[in-house]
Amino acid sequence: MAKIKTKYVCQSCGYENPKWLGKCPECMKWNTFVEEIEDKSTKSNNRETFVIDKSSQKPVNINSITIKHEERFSSGINELNRVLGGGIVRGSLVLVGGDPGIGKSTLLLQVSESVAQSGKKVLYISGEESESQIKMRAERLNAKSENLYIMAENNLNIIEHHLEGFDPDLIILDSIQTVFTPDIASAPGTVSQIKEGTSRFMRISKKMGISTFVVGHVTKEGSLAGPKIMEHMVDTVLYFEGERYNTYRLVRAVKNRFGSTNELGVFEMSEKGLQELENPSKALISEKPEDASGSVIVSTVEGTRPMLLELQALVSPTSFGIPRRTATGIDFNRVNLLLAVLEKRAGMQIQNQDVYLNIVGGIKINEPSMDLGVILAVASGFRNIPISGEVAVTGEVGLTGEIRGVSYIEKRISECRKLGFKKIIIPKSNYESVKDVKGIEIWPVENVRQAINMVLRGE
Repeated sequence: MAKIKTKYVCQSCGYENPKWLGKCPECMKWNTFVEEIEDKSTKSNNRETFVIDKSSQKPVNINSITIKHEERFSSGINELNRVLGGGIVRGSLVLVGGDPGIGKSTLLLQVSESVAQSGKKVLYISGEESESQIKMRAERLNAKSENLYIMAENNLNIIEHHLEGFDPDLIILDSIQTVFTPDIASAPGTVSQIKEGTSRFMRISKKMGISTFVVGHVTKEGSLAGPKIMEHMVDTVLYFEGERYNTYRLVRAVKNRFGSTNELGVFEMSEKGLQELENPSKALISEKPEDASGSVIVSTVEGTRPMLLELQALVSPTSFGIPRRTATGIDFNRVNLLLAVLEKRAGMQIQNQDVYLNIVGGIKINEPSMDLGVILAVASGFRNIPISGEVAVTGEVGLTGEIRGVSYIEKRISECRKLGFKKIIIPKSNYESVKDVKGIEIWPVENVRQAINMVLRGE
């Protein structure tokens, strides 16, 4: 009897080795190798003579190519349409990732119902739940369209067989880690199965013109599980963000071949599913405390959407030799840099103080305009002087303490004025383009010392 040959494959990057290794030499991660049976048919196919298909595409001059605008249809959810670049592109493959319980299945079932209500045929494929479990969620979300079909199956061959002649407009697959093909002798969720599953659905989407949403599991580090090639193969990668015990959810595109990767969709989880937040600024700053030090409203922009966020800082004397620094929702290394600028350029001695920073609402923002808000929140908390609730701030801080200009300054000011703010602190370099704006007082600043004096002393 022939001996079965096996190999060990890294589940993080796909690196193959004949023996088990504790640490992957490619991606440097530990305990990621899983034993898989070698597929002999693949090797024999590689030895076959390559035959050129005469109908294959020939090289063409770039000037002779005509641009074809992609055909889109609405998902029925404006926030998701914004992130996708204007709607679902026909024949596209979208990968959706996020923590367990964050609301991925809920959102996609809502999308399925909205698209089905518009008259298009939708097929929801689940490899994790039974039809009755999906029906229970559908009743809670009031999803009862006649054009919505459910299939609980994880065998790729059977799924492809049922797709022949069914011809749906949209496919939802929940999730790619649960489907498998019997042709590959490895367990579902392994690198080989994920690559084959993604490749098959990509061919289905492009050949049949079916838009497909694929749910992907995430690792404990927060990245999408499986090889990185999976993200390269799809057209769009969406990340579902938010704290599990917080009501707000964010949908962010980290890759989009048909639109911008800077747009952000904001939702609120409720008993009836995910509700759109058309004005997230109003919701996120509605509970700002009055006359409390360490709290400031920051004007930021995600993609083309202006948002106002509440940034809170708690500064207290440390009881340890080394002070603690904690940041939630903002880059920790950036916070350490800004604290060093605050000490050096503003003369504020916080080397013996614990500093805790938090963006209210479970939002994560890395835009540079948060810098001035961090500086002023820490300064307010350190001196125990509250910042007026009528003031909003925006600006990037340099290492020499200067306040640098930010983009979309008109949108930021307009959002502040719409929500009733009386004053906004902006970089001086942005002042010339907005000095004639009515309805709000604009305070230009050049450096962090001037900004602190203006806000905390009213100078």
